[in-house]
Amino acid sequence: MAKERILIVDDEPDIANLLRVYFKSRKYEVLVASRGSEALEICRRQMPQVIILDINLPQMDGFDVCRALRENLRTSHIPIIFLTQRDQRSDKIAGLELGADDYITKPFDIQELHLRVQNSLRRASYESLTHPVTGLPGSKLVEQQFRELLQQETWAVLYLGLENFFPFNETYGFIIGDDVLKFTALVLNNAVDELGNPRDFLGHTGGANFVVVTTPDRVMTLRDAIVARLERDLPTFYTYPDRERGYMEVRDTNGQVTRVPLLYPVVGILTRPPAQFTSVREISEAMAEARQRASQRPVRSRLPTPEIITPRG
Repeated sequence: MAKERILIVDDEPDIANLLRVYFKSRKYEVLVASRGSEALEICRRQMPQVIILDINLPQMDGFDVCRALRENLRTSHIPIIFLTQRDQRSDKIAGLELGADDYITKPFDIQELHLRVQNSLRRASYESLTHPVTGLPGSKLVEQQFRELLQQETWAVLYLGLENFFPFNETYGFIIGDDVLKFTALVLNNAVDELGNPRDFLGHTGGANFVVVTTPDRVMTLRDAIVARLERDLPTFYTYPDRERGYMEVRDTNGQVTRVPLLYPVVGILTRPPAQFTSVREISEAMAEARQRASQRPVRSRLPTPEIITPRG
C-alpha cells in the first residue's frame, strides 16, 4: 500500500526536522520545503495528500502559497493546514478564507497536529468519492452499491435524470445549474427520509443523473413523490418570461433561436428480475435502458419537437 505523502513547508530548520522525523516514524512519506516557490514546484512534481504550511516564509508567504494552490485546478483539492506563530484572529480568518482546512498556532502539540492531519486525509479520501456539488456518493460508491445488489434477493433502482439540463446550464450559468443539482439532491433526500427505508441509498453519478436504491414496495411511491415535487418546483429556477412561455429561447452562432423545453424529470425503474444479474455492467445497462424508455413517453412540459425560429431582421 502506498504511503500517504505530506509536504512540510517551514523555513525554521528545527521545526521542519522535528515534523519530518515524527511523520516518517508514523510511516508517512515526507517532503520538506523551506520556501513558497519550492513548495509549489514540489506540488507540480509530487502531488502531496496534505500540506503543513507556515505563513512566515521568505519572499512568498504562506498566504500566497495557499492562494496559488487553490487557484490551480490540479492542486485545489489538497488539504492545507496552517502551522504558524501568527495567532491573531484576523490572520486565522484570512487563512481560512483562502481555503485552508485548518489553522494551528505555535507552540503546538505534535500529537494534536497528527490527529488533524489524519482528519484532513480522511475527509479528502471521503470527498473524492462524493459528488463535489451535491455531496452525494459518486460513481465509485454507486458502483460499489451495485456490486452489493448482486448478492441480494430483492431490490429496486430508481434512475432519475433532468432532461434539458445541458442547455439550461449553458444559458443560465453553472452557479444556477449547481443550485438545480443541489435542489434535486434535497428532494431525493427528503423523499427517502419521509417515504423510504432506513437503508435506502442515494447516489449522484454525474451531470444531472441520480440513483435511488430501495425496495420494490417503496419504489413507485418514491418515484411519484420525487417527480411531483420536481415538476412543481423546477420551473422556479427560470425567469418569469421563460416560465410563462414554457420554454427557453437559445440562440446559436448562426443567429437561429431554438425553443428548448423547461427542465423535467425522467425516471427509469429497475427491479431485480427472476434471472439474476451477473455483473455491475448488466445492472447499469438495464438501468439506462429503463430510463431511455421512460424518456420516450409523453411529458406535459415537453414540446413535441424542437422548433427553429428564423431570426428577425
